[in-house]
Amino acid sequence: MPIESGSCASARQAKQKRKSHSLSIRRTNSSEQERAVLQRDMLEGQDSKLPSSVRNTLLELFGQIEREFENLYIENLELRREIDTLNERLAGEGQAIDGAELSKGQLKTKASHSTSQLSQKLKTTYKASTSKIVSSFKTTTSRAICQLVKEYVGHRDGIWDVSVAKTQPVVLGTASADHTALLWSIETGKCLVKYVGHVGSVNSIKFHPTEQVALTASGDQTAHIWRYIVQLPTPQPTADCNQVSGEDEVEFSDKDEPDGDGDGSSDCPTVRAPLTSLKSHQGVVIAADWLVGGKQAVTASWDRTANLYDVETSELVHSLTGHDQELTHCCTHPTQRLVVTSSRDTTFRLWDFRDPSIHSVNVFQGHTDTVTSAVFTVGDNVVSGSDDRTVKVWDLKNMRSPIATIRTDSAVNRINVCVGQRIIALPHDNRQVRLFDMSGVRLARLPRSNRQGHRRMVCCSAWCEDHPICNLFTCGFDRQAIGWNINIPALLQEK
Repeated sequence: MPIESGSCASARQAKQKRKSHSLSIRRTNSSEQERAVLQRDMLEGQDSKLPSSVRNTLLELFGQIEREFENLYIENLELRREIDTLNERLAGEGQAIDGAELSKGQLKTKASHSTSQLSQKLKTTYKASTSKIVSSFKTTTSRAICQLVKEYVGHRDGIWDVSVAKTQPVVLGTASADHTALLWSIETGKCLVKYVGHVGSVNSIKFHPTEQVALTASGDQTAHIWRYIVQLPTPQPTADCNQVSGEDEVEFSDKDEPDGDGDGSSDCPTVRAPLTSLKSHQGVVIAADWLVGGKQAVTASWDRTANLYDVETSELVHSLTGHDQELTHCCTHPTQRLVVTSSRDTTFRLWDFRDPSIHSVNVFQGHTDTVTSAVFTVGDNVVSGSDDRTVKVWDLKNMRSPIATIRTDSAVNRINVCVGQRIIALPHDNRQVRLFDMSGVRLARLPRSNRQGHRRMVCCSAWCEDHPICNLFTCGFDRQAIGWNINIPALLQEK
């Protein structure tokens, strides 16, 4: 009788275990309906003051939790069996591999590595499943706390950046790949001014701290400073954008995106030429910002440099070199002469111009992929976001390690911090916008449901803490910006 090889025996054993696992799942599924009926009967027999609809919803949620953890338990058992099988196989192969003796140290190292891989798989599976359960609760509360108020539709291509004016009248600004920047009435959603001075994608827009002047950065290798004059229209009654139908997660195609034609932006006043054009870069200018006081501006470019300019003379004051790859963003401190730049080289740099005679630079390596943005908060904190799906909070007094790390399921784009309440808004590639506090605790997720929220990648966010109607704005590559009302006291109370 032929003798069965060790590998064949292992394969047959694994097949039998998979079959057993499949049967256990089928048995679990077949009993779910009976269990749900029994739970409903028990719940109906109890004396409760909850409405029946609420009770049914709770029952369904707890049933979902039970099913998720049951599946996790089954997967856990299966992974444990696989670990045991692997250890037995490695112990058997330790006698002779390719005709050579395998030392105990080598065998131990190999077994440890394989066990570590399976353990990591188990941790990942558990984390993903439990996150899904927690998200089901967060979505219900987020809808009441985070409400869509206004949509700003008028661009003919994706919107890269959104910003809010710091002076009266307070207007919203958007920068788009359609080569234009638009200014909007926050209350009515009407386009007030169109800037058409660039011949490339407009990648960034920032408002002067004290004047009706805007700074835009473009793919045409320049940054423009231009003046605007706006008169806010009378607010009109708006329809309730919070009436939602359908399921919470709905996929959209390009035909569902805002058209951009007949939206009123074509007949608003147009600014065609800048007051000043900043020209020193040899590549795309991806971002620009004003230094405190508004007398100087900083730009970040794909030519791997950031430039500091005198606004009145348009002269280059400093060329900030050192990044190994293209820059992705730049940000200035609200009260001090500090600049932070981020890059595809996985680092961000802090530039100090507080001493006029010298400027120092510090390099921070806290990410494993492109740093998409780094921003200041009031005080001594910097928040950085990355394509490595993490956001990190840093203390400027000790930048050797972050004081908080937020791990997400998608690349993070240009983040923004609500300074007064210390809330971080994270726009994602996967169309989500999530809110966290500075300690890394998740507060909410903005609604993303049928005909509500962004339908493609969310590129940027901007807080406007003092506005009575909209205090958070987001923009995306679905050609629209959205104004949200975040009930911050309720949000922090939920935490």
